[in-house]
Amino acid sequence: MYKIAPSILAANILNLGKEITDLDKAGADYFHIDIMDGNYVPNLTFGPEIVKKAKKITKKTLDVHLMIKNVEKFIPIFSKSGADIISFHPEAVNNTKKIIKLIKKHKVKAGLAIHPNVKVSDISKYLNLIDIVVVMTVVPGFAGQKFMKNQIKKISFLKKYKENNNLNFDIEIDGGINYKTANICKKEGANILVAGSFIYGSKNKNYKKIIKKLKK
Repeated sequence: MYKIAPSILAANILNLGKEITDLDKAGADYFHIDIMDGNYVPNLTFGPEIVKKAKKITKKTLDVHLMIKNVEKFIPIFSKSGADIISFHPEAVNNTKKIIKLIKKHKVKAGLAIHPNVKVSDISKYLNLIDIVVVMTVVPGFAGQKFMKNQIKKISFLKKYKENNNLNFDIEIDGGINYKTANICKKEGANILVAGSFIYGSKNKNYKKIIKKLKK
């Protein structure tokens, strides 16, 4: 079954609580929370307090995506705040395996996020240790970018690798998701779709209809 994770980066920050509860009622499975520090990516977003507040108003999975340099320092903080999943970029840390173990030590699912410039084969040795792979189909940093078609081959690779090695990690796609790109990603093997601007920027705000169609 496919799961939809609205990205709150594209939400109306002045009305974030209502945006989350409305999408919760509309059938969202996860909430994707992008954490940016202005160093790994040239943008600043949310901190642990947002995760903590979100945890109080939804029981859905909180999917925290760390786009930061000081990953090790913030894992205990975000796990304590209520993150259910913590994904990070391996090129931002010195010891990928150590960070994965640290996330799991805090009873949180561990994920690796793949920047468009990173080869999926570079992280294959860690795939037996993690719960989720986040394939970035935009350059991380800002919402509303176009889907990068040249990243599709990574989804196919992950699906085959997963099947050939009898692994059970989720394949999540983050960036440029709409009805057309969602269908492409699902066909290639993705089971979680992060959608931000396509959901929050819809004119009619019929979230239930949008989520249902993205899942088809």
